[in-house]
Amino acid sequence: MEEFVGEIWHKLITRQARTDFENARVHLASLQPQLAPYFRALGGESGKGIEGADHRVFNTNRRLVQRMAGSHRRFAVCWQDERSLRFPDSIAYFPDAEMNTSLYFWLTALAAELPQIKHWFVDNQTATLKLLKKRPGLIPEYQRLADAFILMRPSLVSLKGQDRQREEAIQQAIKEPGTIATLPIAKGDPIPLPLWVYPAPLHGLITSSEDDLEDQGKGNKAEENLDSNRKQAQRFDDSKQTDGLLVFQLECLFSWAEQVELDRCQEEDLDQDLSSAAEDLDIISLSRQRRAGSAKIKFDMDLPAPQNDDLPIGDGHRLPEWDYRKERMIQDYCLLQPMLADDALPSPVPEHLKNQARSLRNRFSMLQTNRQLQHRQLQGDEIDLDAWIDVKTQPHRNIDNQNLYINRDNNHRDLACLLLADLSMSTDAGLNAEQRVIDVIRDTMLLFAEALSATRDPFAIYGFSSVKNKQVRYQLLKNFAEPYNDQVRGRLQAVKPGFYTRMGAAIRQSSEILKLQKSQQRLLLILSDGKPNDIDRYEGRYGIEDTRKAVLEAKQQGLQPFCVTIDEKGNDYLPYLFGDQGYAVISDLTRLPILLPKLYLNLTGTHA
Repeated sequence: MEEFVGEIWHKLITRQARTDFENARVHLASLQPQLAPYFRALGGESGKGIEGADHRVFNTNRRLVQRMAGSHRRFAVCWQDERSLRFPDSIAYFPDAEMNTSLYFWLTALAAELPQIKHWFVDNQTATLKLLKKRPGLIPEYQRLADAFILMRPSLVSLKGQDRQREEAIQQAIKEPGTIATLPIAKGDPIPLPLWVYPAPLHGLITSSEDDLEDQGKGNKAEENLDSNRKQAQRFDDSKQTDGLLVFQLECLFSWAEQVELDRCQEEDLDQDLSSAAEDLDIISLSRQRRAGSAKIKFDMDLPAPQNDDLPIGDGHRLPEWDYRKERMIQDYCLLQPMLADDALPSPVPEHLKNQARSLRNRFSMLQTNRQLQHRQLQGDEIDLDAWIDVKTQPHRNIDNQNLYINRDNNHRDLACLLLADLSMSTDAGLNAEQRVIDVIRDTMLLFAEALSATRDPFAIYGFSSVKNKQVRYQLLKNFAEPYNDQVRGRLQAVKPGFYTRMGAAIRQSSEILKLQKSQQRLLLILSDGKPNDIDRYEGRYGIEDTRKAVLEAKQQGLQPFCVTIDEKGNDYLPYLFGDQGYAVISDLTRLPILLPKLYLNLTGTHA
């Protein structure tokens, strides 16, 4: 009964304390595909992604009911850094959903105009003036948001002294940007302004030379459970285990204690408890000691033993990597190791793919080259006897026009294709009760190879994954010189997911292989399931920029890169990597094995 009454009381107090409008709530996820191109179109940095913003603490003046409910202490505001643009996961500030949607687009435009903040109060006013002058079409929308914003702010009648002066300055700065030079000082923080962009939170992560950050990895389970929100961090040095003073009361030695065995009714989920606890923390302290948790992470991320691993081919290749912060290429930074599944047994086409494979082979076989004989040519492969006899039997004809040869025109399809497949651990995710993502990718590569083998177009298939820059695993499945047979089919069926996605190095190596082909059209087809990432600094914008640099290098070499992804958020970053016409997002993953050969026909400008 006590719990029931407490729950009713909590709901009542929380309802009275709320200031948002739940019925008009708009979620970032529904607008993210529109906000990303809008941000780039208004001049925002193309390499930045759009992600959710975590709540941060504001020391605002709260009403009694808000203090009782424990609310209005943490707010999500818009901010950005060199990696991404951060928005609240949802906005319900205005009673109209259309207004909340307009607020997302206004913040996007303002963030594009204000990449860095030195003085929050002044810079937001200056950026607003510049934006409205540059984009006069935004003026009516901003006036509408500003008028609605003033109505949602605390009434000036209810405020006194310094609090009133500060609120008057804020409302005046919103109504007429640029008219207020300084923000009056008052106790506490002002209620957050949803129309402005805030500075990035301070990350108190202090490292020393003794701390090897490169060797600290992320556990696979932790990555699946944590969302994209960031936390403020501080380093806590607990390496000196002998420090401290043990204090106890001697009278405790003379007291009695009794153990009572109690049965706990519920089961504890340690991972869930840790995740929820981290979500509630404003600052996460990081320990220097690496005990059980660190050992567990290292166990998950270590490479397999040599006897259980694929066969390394050679000593590997040293490849460069682009550091966008320094704006230079770091030479010999990545070690790419070609790998071969030498224990894969030759296998035929799997039973569940035989009908589709037969249909594709019949369809694509119509694209085989046909040799046509062209008679009476100035040059050719052999002498045209009919033309030669005509010249000898009709000497009065012009002897200068001696078209005496036959040219065997192959009418050939002058193209080559390299398929590069992402084999990272994310492809181990379940798709349905019977299939994983890697299973669909495996079937896609098989059917793609069956189709191209029927055209006799030169093609190669490679897979890749990575463990930092120290080993980019480059899986050899079929090279250009190797015939397509059961041995290749066995390798394709033996592919396994693992590790991470250092895409830039894999694209550079694939470009070096593909550019050696003498074909006029050389297609680099990339099959991926998500963003470039790794457990070192190859995360976020760093990986995006390096991949984009590798794609640009491939285009400069005369290659045609094209990415096929199953990532639902691919529209947010793939236009920056491959261009508007350089990628395709597949919404139904189960159709990928059939769609990829069709896409190949469209990219090569042929019809079967």
